[in-house]
Amino acid sequence: MKRSSVVTATMAATTVLTSGSAAVAAERAPVPSPAWRDCHTENTPPQLECATITVPLDWSHPGGQRITLALNRLRATDPAHRLGSLLVNPGGPGGSGTAVVAQGGMLLGTPQLKPLRERFDLIGFDPRGVGDSTPVRCSTPVYDPAAPTLPKTAAEYRRLTESDRRHGSDCLQATGPLLRHVDTISAARDVDAIRAALGESQISWLGVSYGTELGAAYARLFPGRVRTMVLDGAVDHTRSVARDTVDESAAIEREFHRFAQWCQATADCPLRGRDIVADFDALTARADKGEIVDPARGRPITAAEVTAATYSYLILKFLWPQLATALADAEKTPSNPAALAQGIQDDPSYTSYRAIGCHDFPPRLRGFADLRARLTRVKKVAPHTWRYSEMWDVTAGCSGWPVPAANPPRPERVTGAPTILVVGNTYDPSTPYVWAQALTRQIDGGRLLTYDGDGHTALYNSSCARTHEVDYLITGQAPPAGTVCHV
Repeated sequence: MKRSSVVTATMAATTVLTSGSAAVAAERAPVPSPAWRDCHTENTPPQLECATITVPLDWSHPGGQRITLALNRLRATDPAHRLGSLLVNPGGPGGSGTAVVAQGGMLLGTPQLKPLRERFDLIGFDPRGVGDSTPVRCSTPVYDPAAPTLPKTAAEYRRLTESDRRHGSDCLQATGPLLRHVDTISAARDVDAIRAALGESQISWLGVSYGTELGAAYARLFPGRVRTMVLDGAVDHTRSVARDTVDESAAIEREFHRFAQWCQATADCPLRGRDIVADFDALTARADKGEIVDPARGRPITAAEVTAATYSYLILKFLWPQLATALADAEKTPSNPAALAQGIQDDPSYTSYRAIGCHDFPPRLRGFADLRARLTRVKKVAPHTWRYSEMWDVTAGCSGWPVPAANPPRPERVTGAPTILVVGNTYDPSTPYVWAQALTRQIDGGRLLTYDGDGHTALYNSSCARTHEVDYLITGQAPPAGTVCHV
């Protein structure tokens, strides 16, 4: 929605003042050191330690109610050459950093990233509202299959917004006031409380996907407290949700066509030799008619769910063989949609995903006509995969959300930080490459590393990019401007 320049300027000034006062309050408040305890199990490293700290529920009232943040740590294995603490965020929103560190996620347990394990204390944390931190709670499921995510009429749009409002109100009742404060700016202030509790003057950061938005927010608020920062799979929080939805939909469509090309060139792909795009259209058409039934759920899978499940495999190239098998099985008569059904995004962490997403990416819809106009633009750039993107999920899922957005997109800039490394894939279906380019421009002295390849994030898809990221995190020296990885 358009706002006057006066309103925009006032909002920006208020943000600066609030951020500054909160930063001062956090700096003055004593932060006790975490009481680390051994928490390893037979499935986690024996050196794993866990702790909690408390932070203000509302950073504008630091003396008020407090919430708990869950942390864990793996100490540097080469303490004589320790460089400090490396905080990791696996994305989401709603991703658990403690699970990542405990299980060696984000490839932290691989030989290629071994130097990080040697030189840093690896710090996992669950952001506010997530995992073992004070969580968002809801008694109703986030996703209601009876609520049309692609409404065709004004009446269906009302059903969607009413469903959103009911679910949000349920979460507000179950969670309490925390639901109003799970925005990314509040989480970034929590990160500085973690830094202070660790006794570090600066931190290093490895964030992927949503972890790039959280990392960039921290760098804006506390630029002098950044030692090194990798933002891989970049989110650009300055664009409108309407524009983001078109960007992401186009990226998903492009990646689906690349998947089809890969399948035609792969000898053991079960879809080889077929018109994969036309077959996918036929599959979604059958789903629209209710002909693809998931026995485990006891109901048909919608075409939007088929597309969402396809997307969940599409985002990592090593999952493409599984996607081909899932599509082939679903197209059989009778169909076997089990593999596609496994890709439907209905895990418990989705509650925090929705709550944080509605704070950070409010759709700002003016009504049904506005939604239909947006969908028309999406169909134009994604004629086959238009039924789902994460930004459309936000558009539909936050349309009637009852909690006002605390962190909507706005012009943002990082100044005063050391060189920050932004990493983008040219064919990333989740966070389009244009977002990485835009985020780099918003960071004074930012450096862009490009992976010319497929999949979401370079960390998970490019050995070359991983090498550059590790070297930078250790030395602080970013790769030369214009560096492009091809493997």
